[in-house]
Amino acid sequence: MQLEIMPRKKRLPAGRAPLLLLLCQLVRALDVPLDLVQPPTITQQSPKDYIIDPRENIVIQCEAKGKPPPSFSWTRNGTHFDIEKDPLVTMKPGSGTLTINIMNEGKAETYEGVYQCTARNERGAAISNNIVVRPSRSPLWTKEKLEPITLRNGQSLILPCRPPLGLPPPIIFWMDNSFQRLPQSERVSQGLNGDLYFSNVLPEDTREDYICYARFNHTQTIQQKQPISVKVISVDELNDTIAANLNDSEFYSAKSNRERPPTFLTPEGNASHKEELRGNVLSLECIAEGLPTPIIYWIKEDGTLPINRTFYKNFKKTLQIIQVSEADSGNYQCIAKNPLGAIYHTISVTVKAAPYWIMAPQNLVLSPGEDGRLICRANGNPKPRISWLSNGVPIEIAPDDPSRNIDGDTIIFSNVQERSSAVYQCNASNEYGYLLANAFVNVLAEPPRILTSANTLYQVITDRPALLDCAFFGSPLPTVEWFKGAKGSALHEDIYVLHENGTLEIPVAQKDSTGTYTCVARNKLGMAKNEVHLEIKDATRIIKQPEYAVVQRGGTVSFECKVKHDHTLIPTITWLKDSGELPNDGRFTVDKDHLVVADVWDDDGGTYTCVANTTLDNVSASAVLSVVDVPNPPFDLELTDQLDKSIQLSWTPGNDNNSPITKFIIEYEDAMHEAGLWHHQTEVSGMQTTAQLKLSPYVNYSFRVMAVNSLGRSLPSEASEQYLTKAAEPDTNPTAVEGLGSEPDNLVITWKPLNGFESNGPGLQYKVSWRQKDGDDEWTSVVVANVSKYIVSGTPTFVPYLIKVQALNDVGFAPEPAVVMGHSGEDLPMVAPGNVRVNVVNSTLAEVHWDPVPLKSIRGHLQGYRIYYWKAQSSSKRNRRHLEKKILTFQGSKTHGMLPGLEPFSHYTLNVRVVNGKGEGPASPDRVFNTPEGVPSAPSSLKIVNPTLDSLTLEWDPPSRPNGILTEYTLKYQPINSTHELGPLVDLKIPANKTRWTLKNLNFSTRYKFYFYAQTAAGSGSQITEEAVTNVDEGKMAMASRQVDIATQGWFIGLMCAVALLILILLIVCFIRRNKGGKYPVKEKEDAHADPEIQPMKEDDGTFGEYSDAEDHKPLKKGSRTPSDRTVKKEDSDDSLVDYGEGVNGQFNEDGSFIGQYSGKKEKEPAEGNESSEAPSPVNAMNSFV
Repeated sequence: MQLEIMPRKKRLPAGRAPLLLLLCQLVRALDVPLDLVQPPTITQQSPKDYIIDPRENIVIQCEAKGKPPPSFSWTRNGTHFDIEKDPLVTMKPGSGTLTINIMNEGKAETYEGVYQCTARNERGAAISNNIVVRPSRSPLWTKEKLEPITLRNGQSLILPCRPPLGLPPPIIFWMDNSFQRLPQSERVSQGLNGDLYFSNVLPEDTREDYICYARFNHTQTIQQKQPISVKVISVDELNDTIAANLNDSEFYSAKSNRERPPTFLTPEGNASHKEELRGNVLSLECIAEGLPTPIIYWIKEDGTLPINRTFYKNFKKTLQIIQVSEADSGNYQCIAKNPLGAIYHTISVTVKAAPYWIMAPQNLVLSPGEDGRLICRANGNPKPRISWLSNGVPIEIAPDDPSRNIDGDTIIFSNVQERSSAVYQCNASNEYGYLLANAFVNVLAEPPRILTSANTLYQVITDRPALLDCAFFGSPLPTVEWFKGAKGSALHEDIYVLHENGTLEIPVAQKDSTGTYTCVARNKLGMAKNEVHLEIKDATRIIKQPEYAVVQRGGTVSFECKVKHDHTLIPTITWLKDSGELPNDGRFTVDKDHLVVADVWDDDGGTYTCVANTTLDNVSASAVLSVVDVPNPPFDLELTDQLDKSIQLSWTPGNDNNSPITKFIIEYEDAMHEAGLWHHQTEVSGMQTTAQLKLSPYVNYSFRVMAVNSLGRSLPSEASEQYLTKAAEPDTNPTAVEGLGSEPDNLVITWKPLNGFESNGPGLQYKVSWRQKDGDDEWTSVVVANVSKYIVSGTPTFVPYLIKVQALNDVGFAPEPAVVMGHSGEDLPMVAPGNVRVNVVNSTLAEVHWDPVPLKSIRGHLQGYRIYYWKAQSSSKRNRRHLEKKILTFQGSKTHGMLPGLEPFSHYTLNVRVVNGKGEGPASPDRVFNTPEGVPSAPSSLKIVNPTLDSLTLEWDPPSRPNGILTEYTLKYQPINSTHELGPLVDLKIPANKTRWTLKNLNFSTRYKFYFYAQTAAGSGSQITEEAVTNVDEGKMAMASRQVDIATQGWFIGLMCAVALLILILLIVCFIRRNKGGKYPVKEKEDAHADPEIQPMKEDDGTFGEYSDAEDHKPLKKGSRTPSDRTVKKEDSDDSLVDYGEGVNGQFNEDGSFIGQYSGKKEKEPAEGNESSEAPSPVNAMNSFV
């Protein structure tokens, strides 16, 4: 029987046949139980190439297992190593591990050599690899004197390192005296051999501390080479040095700085060869010099570079291919290129291989009489040689075994017996290394045993595979079958898969897969069985996944992750960032379902993953966080192509912070004229990093750049270097040139001067020229300093002039300026408008006409005509007084206009004057006119005095503005009952000379509402309203008091209290409803009848209609009558001219029509159904009750 199991599985066929395990071989993972007799097996050993630290004890490992336990022995350099004779060497009890104590005495070099361990018992002997023990070495650099290196700018340079040979080889790096790594680039880099290569040197390469360091990791030591001094000088410096010592013929030319094509520094020539072992890292290197610095490219001839295994190092000067194989052999070409040319180098690569296993021999467990075989197959380049050993002895000289037959890489066993047990070694070797494998043959007769623990519980997620183990052992090899349930039959459905190691697989477990399963193992020596249990759980799911988020730097973001899981499993939620743990930062907050990141930084951007773990499964969901912000400022501003009128600005964009840059804004500063003030120059696309800028002469420019993205504008970059442009004559002349006189005999010429930026040079001045427009005079000119005004004296009054102002500086004149027209100073107009006519339109509006004055008499710019008007006296002669004059101005040459806002029935006077820029001319003769009558204002006051049982007396003051002759007064009144219904309306006419009136035959204890207004011939004026109540009948009250003896009765007192309480509740409810905007029940009728004059009585019983107080008047207060001095005054209203004319009083349209509307405001007529502004008076309610 053979113990090797091939890694394959069998799917049970459909039908009723039981699932039987017919195995010829077992998976190699199965071991012989340690309680059974077996040959030794090496379980642990030191590496083949064992480099030790000479400062520590040497420990050489060798561990093995077997039954009976094996004994150990060692050989050193091929001969027996007698441990007992060396007091420094001890062997670990029960083990073959050696410890050599060299820390107190002895040297590591003494124990250098090749060691091999042998583990032996009665069934055979296993051997270890040959272990080569060598102490690590970290030697010092040899003493050497390094001369300073001086070379010209642009030359190539190689600084040699040449570290001492160490074991293992050291790691090389270059630093300065401050232990700072020297910067490397495409121009300066370190080669694979440790040398430092310069493709071309620059002055900044000058330094005295180029130091090569060698770090020996095994001993944790660093060795240092002597510093190398390098000085790079320019051609001019070199010639100065030569001039002091040599003759003129030895001077250098500038050729050393000239550009040159590439040349390889390493490797040399056009071709080279490289050999590497399979599985190692292939490193190919090309370093070139040249000016400009060459760029390196790599290709593979007749093939492509492996995508996933190819890496570029050292600024593409090194090509690395990991896990190299024979297929990577071939020709590799490196290309060094700069603008002056390209060179090529071909590296021929050959991949060799130390031996590697194709099939290593595996342990065999056979029962007496069985057959088997050991197979040992290996490959390599060159192909390895296979040799066999038995119990550590070459098989050619080992004891003969009739059951054994050797056939090259295979040993065939037939009809084995117990004496056939042994350990065989297979050795595969070539010039690059060797492989050694132990495999035993163990002849046993054992009944089956199941190694899986009994009653093992398996828990599996639904819809996933379930694997039920049944590890077994027996010799001969047992057969295995599975059953489900206590009385179930052997499993035979094709949904099950039975693996050769006894494992039962349910490919897709469902809820009904839950239950107890039994595996049974049988051979000719017996039978064994074992039960296991299976439970199926619901899968864990993420029902709310985190979502992609974009947040601005400094903001807060929240990711949500909700999980649903089997109720018997307890999940743990873990958040990861970029597959690692969250930063240990208080800004990250995790609760049950959320991850919150506050005050987000740039480094917080990345992929956030929510992982839900249970003991059986895990699920995850990820979301990306993009942190955005305004861009970082551009940097490295550089000015090139410097010309008089243009320059090129280039820059390097800053980080766009995950929001693409849409444009760049360029600003400039003029340090000469406006230091510290930045101006907009231009804008360019976000794809550009250069801009051609137009320049002005005589400006000391500095530039800065800002980047813009969707979130806003970056901070400005650092300012560029300054650039001063040459002076030139001005490009432009002053603007806003005007000529206006300040006096009748002068001309004031003004202009907007050029700013320093526009001056184009030093010595800015202005040439001011003028002449009369209509004359034949020559231009008069004067050059003035950098001012903005020049006054010409002695000019005629208001004469047109032609004017021009030209800029000049020390370089020359600006182009010929444009000519503008101005006027000398103005004087007051000499003539008044004539033929003034007034047409009265209505009682508040009049139209005025006049003839224009001659243009010459204006003596200036005509600005318009101005009307002065005032009210002289009242036509009724009640009030003789002068009012202040009002003014209306009509712009331009208009010859008519409207006067709004006049008072009716008034006497007005007006005159007209012409206006220019200097002022007003003389007034026209006064014209008078009268306005007709209008409707009066409301009476000034109305009060009710002397109320009695059946009468009320009204007193009033006449209207403050009668607007005519009063003809009469109209009084309307109507009663109001307790339910606020309105009674019939009574209309009275009262003579105009009356100010008092008594109404008789009124009802006692009754509330009345009064409407009162005055009239003129033009119509009725605004009304004034008031309310009053007649007195209570004292006789009836006395009769009620004489009959009040019933009020001494308890029942009456209780009744009255109840009624009072009900009334109080009613009043409270009513008050609340009115405050909330409620309406009286009769609101609909009130809205339907607005005029009390058309309100009818009810035909059936003559009762009053419904009523509510007018909006502007409140009812009487509690416990009061209408006071004898109560008055309601109507405020006077004055006509307003605010909306007319541009002067003090108003404004008109061009045709003289009035802008807006002028109308008096009248109080509403008495209307039925207006709502009261307060709740009903409690007194009125009580009066109604009584």
